[in-house]
Amino acid sequence: MGAIQVRRVRLGAAFVLLTYLILHFSNHALGLVSLDAMETGRRWFLAIWRSQLGTLALYGAIVVHGGLALWLLYQRRTLRMPAWEAAQYTLGLVLPALLASHVVGTRIAWWQAGSDDRYARLLFHFWVQAPERGAWQAVALAVAWTHACIGVHYWLRFRPWYPRAVGWLFTVALLLPTLALAGFVAGGREVSVLARTPGWTDALMRATHPPGAAETAVLGRVRNGFLDAYLVALGAVLAARGVRTLWQRRRSVRILYPADRVVTVPVGVSVLEASRLAGILHASVCGGRGRCSTCRVRVVRGLADLPLASLAEQRVLARVGAAPDVRLACQVRPVRDVAVLPLLAPSIAAADAFGSDVRQGREQEVAVLFADLRGFTRVAEHKLPYDVVFILNRYFEAVGGAIQEAGGIPNQFTGDGVMALFGVETGVELGCRQAVAAARAIVRHLAALNRELGEELQVPLRIGIGIHAGPAIVGRMGYGEGVYLTAVGDTVHVASRLEQLTKEYGCALVLSEQVASRAALDVSAFPRHELTVRNRGGLLAVRVIDDLGRLESG
Repeated sequence: MGAIQVRRVRLGAAFVLLTYLILHFSNHALGLVSLDAMETGRRWFLAIWRSQLGTLALYGAIVVHGGLALWLLYQRRTLRMPAWEAAQYTLGLVLPALLASHVVGTRIAWWQAGSDDRYARLLFHFWVQAPERGAWQAVALAVAWTHACIGVHYWLRFRPWYPRAVGWLFTVALLLPTLALAGFVAGGREVSVLARTPGWTDALMRATHPPGAAETAVLGRVRNGFLDAYLVALGAVLAARGVRTLWQRRRSVRILYPADRVVTVPVGVSVLEASRLAGILHASVCGGRGRCSTCRVRVVRGLADLPLASLAEQRVLARVGAAPDVRLACQVRPVRDVAVLPLLAPSIAAADAFGSDVRQGREQEVAVLFADLRGFTRVAEHKLPYDVVFILNRYFEAVGGAIQEAGGIPNQFTGDGVMALFGVETGVELGCRQAVAAARAIVRHLAALNRELGEELQVPLRIGIGIHAGPAIVGRMGYGEGVYLTAVGDTVHVASRLEQLTKEYGCALVLSEQVASRAALDVSAFPRHELTVRNRGGLLAVRVIDDLGRLESG
């Protein structure tokens, strides 16, 4: 099973465990209502997780998730990793020790000794008999939830919709464990009061059948046996790593970096892992998972001796149009000496790249609009410079206002041209509808501007607009005060090309059929053309719109 398949199986197991945590914490939160509400919720909870299917899903997920975590730990060539990944690993590794007693005292005691692990008995134990165990449970709750949240965050951070949802998800991630702990405290206080009622404790013990001394001793051996097995497994993984390292040192390769820096590593270590081992700063937004291209290097020497790129690596390199001598540092594992040159400066951490600043950019589908005045050079050559600036500012005001009214982001004003993005925050389907609406508004605003400046213009201002939709890298780019949100990629080039085609077709708008389809527009009445675009394979179908009023009624 390859690393990608291992992570997919582990992710599926993680979903099961996350579902269990959410339901379990929600049950705890019912303590804010009453102890009876907690017990009612528990009956529904157990109906799911103590059924045959629920038991198989839960404990299967625990075994798969934990076992594959140890396997991935063995597979790592270096334990140097980003702080967030180290935190997730550490929390995950301590969880078995934190939860062993709780699992044995509830599920195993119910299974082996017939004990009823209802909330009243457990809260009585945690709040009256052994308060230190209650604090231990609170710590276990926080550790389990933090481990899960880190995993969810770094799984979702590449999704184009995630920046819009991260605030809501963070609120839920903070609120759920807080309510669970508050319910735990409220239920504990209620049980503490009930425990002072004469006869209540004896009645509870008779009803729940807590383990006796002999049964407690057996359960203790079960717990210790589990912990011993876990520690042996963890020790075996670490020992196997050490043996592998000693064996691989018999076969090592040298990786030459710029400034004549040489790193010697065993065969099987990736270039990115070698950089981390040597403390060399190396960009890697996705954490070395082959899901971005920021770690890519140019192979200066030894390219022919490198193992062939996997299909996944080839797809990533093809997306960025990489040269034949460029490889992903996280994926290439040299078997002979090699010289490399990292292509991106590691000046921005992964956390910065996927936060609200989006400095490193993220890939998402957007609609891109280009608009450009036609024949403005002839208009300008008969005007004073200040008059030209005045007309251009009025034009930019009209076009920029139309774009913003439609929900777009005007982000580039160059000469007499404008570029705008749509769907960055709302999704590409709505973005396409907004882009078409902006085109109609631009034409209306320009007509109004022509009437306003009639005496200043020898001929009316005319405009050409191109719209295309597809994947692009969206991020804040530039330097210093000139940093702004923009997009780069094939989609942007195509939209610019469509705007230029308005000159050839003598029309106001050329839009791709992808935009028409996603905007749910009927464009059957408009001429259809298929054309080739430079650096793009296949034909692109477009519609030539000579009257945007007809498009609105389509």
